[in-house]
Amino acid sequence: MTILLTVLGIALFALGLLVSIAWHELGHLSTAKLFGIRVPQYMVGFGPTLWSRKKGETEYGIKAIPAGGYIRMIGMFPPGEDGRIEARSTSPWRGMIEDARSAAYEELEPGDETRLFYTRKPWKRVIVMFAGPFMNLILAVALFIGVCMTFGMEKQTTEVAGVQQCVIKQSEKREECRSGDPVSPAYAAGLKKGDRITAFNGEPVRDWASLSDRIRATIGPATLTIQRDGREQTLNPTLIRNDVVKKDADGRAVADAYVPAGYLGFAAQSVIEPLTLGESVDRMGDMVENGVHSVIALPSKIPDLWDAAFGDGERKADSPVGVVGAARISGEVMNLDVPTQNIVASFLLILATFNLSLFLFNMLPLLPLDGGHIAGALWESLRRNVAKVFRRPDPGPFDVAKLMPVAYVVAGVFICFTLLVLVADLVNPVKIT
Repeated sequence: MTILLTVLGIALFALGLLVSIAWHELGHLSTAKLFGIRVPQYMVGFGPTLWSRKKGETEYGIKAIPAGGYIRMIGMFPPGEDGRIEARSTSPWRGMIEDARSAAYEELEPGDETRLFYTRKPWKRVIVMFAGPFMNLILAVALFIGVCMTFGMEKQTTEVAGVQQCVIKQSEKREECRSGDPVSPAYAAGLKKGDRITAFNGEPVRDWASLSDRIRATIGPATLTIQRDGREQTLNPTLIRNDVVKKDADGRAVADAYVPAGYLGFAAQSVIEPLTLGESVDRMGDMVENGVHSVIALPSKIPDLWDAAFGDGERKADSPVGVVGAARISGEVMNLDVPTQNIVASFLLILATFNLSLFLFNMLPLLPLDGGHIAGALWESLRRNVAKVFRRPDPGPFDVAKLMPVAYVVAGVFICFTLLVLVADLVNPVKIT
């Protein structure tokens, strides 16, 4: 049964991956056709074609390797300075440029002269190239907010889930008490599992975040008002200073960072509750912010990835994960001993995270990514507007093809990084805890 559920999880992720890719390329396709650009091909996947059908002027198909997709637009690059488009140079670097230019025109047909990509105004090209990643962002937002408002998200409450018997520095990362550890203030005051804290030092508390902040800011005698078995009681703990996990400005725990603060010594109960639209949007904002930080931090993750893949290093929970790793996690999710609705919610969140990653990654201003073409169109617009202001001759279209040698280098770096993540996902995968 475990193997069957794992295979089912992987298959569902593969299906979600194909849908996400097709959705991305649909953004490019629809806007290209809207602006009159001829699109001969719309393909999901790479490698040999498994199925295709031509409708109108476009061939739609599915290929064997579900690792991406593409649409082929006529005239992605302008002709060379001499007006020619065929490859003709013996220089390797120049040959790359001319090969790219030739490929952009290899399916040119009579009448296509007015339907070339590069002839469209820069703002139209920006829309065409942005539409693909934007579709992934739409899907990520819809999935994430949908899960938040229907299934709900985990929230900590002011109910006591457990009481720590002794004081342990959280930086020590241990749970068992040792001889010489002082008794925790919560245990000494008589706090018990199931108690609900309603006031701290006489001031009402309605959520865990405010209660946590008050506890951290207090060292010394305090009063706790609790509800126990339907009756209100007052406890008088004496809070002490202890090393606790540091929180950022948004109240989130900072990994491997600790600060001295007031300490009571209990764990808050967690519940899953649907969020309001406003709360869901706030959570989505946090997700986007974390995603941006993760993309920026990718280069710093390479040494740990290398150690995890080829050494005895630990695979950290925030380590980059590829398609294979995400598929394995989806298989693990299907085997969780939790209610079915939690499994569905977890799976949808994986797809939401994947689509957000596609959006952020593709927006990097580097060829051959969509962001690189957007940067090229914006640069062309800037050049032309500057020339117009200073009454200079129109510099014409910006020749993105001249950046193809750089694009090949960037693609090589991405391929190496992808292979490193793949090896790590196979030999030392990130696992659900």
